[in-house]
Amino acid sequence: MRPWTGSWRWIALVLLAWGTLLFYIGGHLVKDSERPPRSSRELAKILTKLERLKQQNEDLRRMAQSLRIPEDQSEGALAAGRLRSLEEQLSKAKQKIQNYQRLSGDVGPGREHEELRRKVENGMRELWYFVRSEVKKLGHAGAAERQTQTDVFLQDLGHQQRSIMTDLYYLGQADGAGDWREKEAKDLSNLVQNRISYLQNPQDCSKARKLVCNINKGCGYGCQLHHVVYCFMIAYGTQRTLILESHNWRYATGGWETVFRPVSDTCTDRAGASTGHWSGEAHDRDVQVVELPIVDSLHPRPPYLPLAIPEDLAERLHRLHGDPSVWWVSQFVKYLVRPQAWLEKEIKDASVKLGFKHPIIGVHVRRTDKVGTEAAFHPIEEYMVHVEEQFQHLAQRAHVDKKRVYLATDDPSLLQEAKTKYPDYEFISDNSISWSAGLHNRYTENSLRGVILDIHFLSQTDFLVCTFSSQVCRVAYEIMQTLHPDASSFFHSLDDIYYFGGQNAHDQIAIYSHQPRSPEEIPLEPGDVIGVAGNHWDGYSKGISRRLGRTGLYPSYKVKEKIETVKYPTYPEADKLMAS
Repeated sequence: MRPWTGSWRWIALVLLAWGTLLFYIGGHLVKDSERPPRSSRELAKILTKLERLKQQNEDLRRMAQSLRIPEDQSEGALAAGRLRSLEEQLSKAKQKIQNYQRLSGDVGPGREHEELRRKVENGMRELWYFVRSEVKKLGHAGAAERQTQTDVFLQDLGHQQRSIMTDLYYLGQADGAGDWREKEAKDLSNLVQNRISYLQNPQDCSKARKLVCNINKGCGYGCQLHHVVYCFMIAYGTQRTLILESHNWRYATGGWETVFRPVSDTCTDRAGASTGHWSGEAHDRDVQVVELPIVDSLHPRPPYLPLAIPEDLAERLHRLHGDPSVWWVSQFVKYLVRPQAWLEKEIKDASVKLGFKHPIIGVHVRRTDKVGTEAAFHPIEEYMVHVEEQFQHLAQRAHVDKKRVYLATDDPSLLQEAKTKYPDYEFISDNSISWSAGLHNRYTENSLRGVILDIHFLSQTDFLVCTFSSQVCRVAYEIMQTLHPDASSFFHSLDDIYYFGGQNAHDQIAIYSHQPRSPEEIPLEPGDVIGVAGNHWDGYSKGISRRLGRTGLYPSYKVKEKIETVKYPTYPEADKLMAS
C-alpha cells in the first residue's frame, strides 16, 4: 500500500461525514417557502455551525493539497469531488435558511416540517454509527499514535453530533411547537381511548358482536400481552367487542382482572346466538361470536395487523410521531394495562423504596432462555457504552446531578457486576425481581408482579438500552410512547429493530440511489421497495430488494419507512360522545 492511501481514506471519510451532514441540514431542515419559521434564534445557531463546517472543509482541502495526490486516483477523486460539491451545498443551505428566516409566522408546524426534522435526527444518528464504525476500523489497522488521533477525532465528532442534536431538540420546542405536540398527542390518545371504550361497552351485551381471545398462549408475559393486543386490533377493525378469556392464567389463576382493570365494564360474557372460529371478516359477518386463534395460525389474515395504521388518523400521526405504527400499538397496550388499585399502590411504593427519579437511563438485560436461541449474549459493557453516550446528550440540555441507571435483568449476579465495574453510576434495581424472573420461578404471581414493575420503570426512564429481541423491552418502549408526544427515538437496541410478532411485511422505500461498493451490498434506485430485515447500527441496514429479489446491505439514511394505512372503522358515535 502507498503511504498516502490511508490518509486519503481518512480524509474521504471525514468529507463523507460532513457532506452528508450538510446535505441533511441544508436540504431537509428547511421547509418550502409556504411554511412559517419556527425559531430565528435556533436557525441562526445552525447557520453558525454551517460556517464552522465550511472552515473545517477548507482545512481539509489544504490537507489534501499538501499530500499532492493526483485526482485520477479513485479515493483522491472521490474526496476532491466531494470537496467541490460541499461548497455548492453550503451555499444552497445558507440561502434556504436565510429565506426561511424571512418568512412570517403561523401556529403549529406542518407535517413536512415535522417529518423533515425527524429525518435530520435519524440521518445524524445513522451518520454517527457509520463514522464511528469506519474510524475504528482505521484505528485498529494503524500504529499507537494513529489510534490516539482516531480517539480524539471520535470525541470531537461525537461532541459535534450531540451539539447539533441538542439544537434540533430546541428547534422542535421553539415557538410553541412543544405545546402543540403535547396537546395533539393528548387529543389523539383521548380520541382512540374513547373509541376503544365505546366498542368495549355496548349497550346490550346479549346482542353485541363479539371476538373471543384466550390469553393462555404458551409464552411469557410480554408475548401474551402482545397476543391480546393483536386480538384487540382485529376486534377494533371488525367492530366486535373483545371478550378476554383469562381464567386459570398461567401467571394468576384468578385471571387478568385480578391485576388489571377488566377490558369491559358491561360485556364479559361470550354467549351469543351463533359461534364460530375465525374464517375471515367477510365470511364471519353473520356469526355473532367469533373465536380467534393465535396469530401464527391466523388465516385468512385481515388487514388490521401491525404495522398498519388507521387511514383516518394517518395524516395527524405522520405529523406528530416518528413511528406511527408503534404509536398505534401503544394505544391498545395503554388500555389493557390499566392497573387495579392494589397494583397502582404497589408501583408507587416501589418507586419510593427504590428512589426512582430523573435523569435516569433504563437498561434491560435478558439472559436465561433467550441467549443462544433467539438472541446473542451481550456483556454489560456493550449496554453501558450507549448509557454513557445518552448521559452526555442529557447533560447538554439539563444538569445531571447523578448518572442513574434502572437495571432490569433475569440474571441476579449482574447488579453487583455492574456496580463493581461502573462505580460512578447509581444502579437502581430490585434483585428479588431478577430471582423471580428465573426459569424455575417465572410463571408465578410474584414473577408477574416483578415483570410488571420492571416494565413500568423501564418505560418511565429517559432512554432505553436493551435488546428488542425481548418482548419485555418492546412492551416498555410501547408504553413509553404513551408518556411523551414522540418517544420513537428514545432507545438503542443491541440487536433487532422494533417489530411486532406476526406482523405483516415491514417495508422501506429508497429515496436516494445507491451503487454497491462491495459484494455484500445491493443497489438502490429511488422508489425501490426494500423488505427490511434489520439495522446493523453501523450506518447500514439489511434487507431484500423487492425489485431485484436480492438480499444485502444498504445505507440506512437512503431509505424511509413505508407506512401502510388501513380503512379502520371511525366510530362516529364515540366521537360525538367525546365532543359532548
